[in-house]
Amino acid sequence: MKIIQQQAANEAMAMTARTTETTVTFTNKFSLSHLDGSQPAGTYRVVTVDEEIPGLTFIAFRRTYTILHVPALTAGGGKTQVFTVDPEELEAALNADQRLAPQEPCITKVV
Repeated sequence: MKIIQQQAANEAMAMTARTTETTVTFTNKFSLSHLDGSQPAGTYRVVTVDEEIPGLTFIAFRRTYTILHVPALTAGGGKTQVFTVDPEELEAALNADQRLAPQEPCITKVV
């Protein structure tokens, strides 16, 4: 029994995590379920952490969590808060923001 527990502890310590840091830009205010109220337009820091799936014959990772840093990088100084967000909800908010983004004016020639 003790050998099995030690083996599990060794496997847990050997697990590899991968961290990816990106930025996302909203051109309009937006809201997410884990944030209080809407957030202003700006560029936000997003950190994604994936962990290796042990026991496979190939290397594979699974998403552990995604965090959003608030306020936006473009907002300047002040305290930063970190919120765990649903990556699919964040993607949907970015897609909605792109649909709301101002489009280039279309000029048509009137004859």
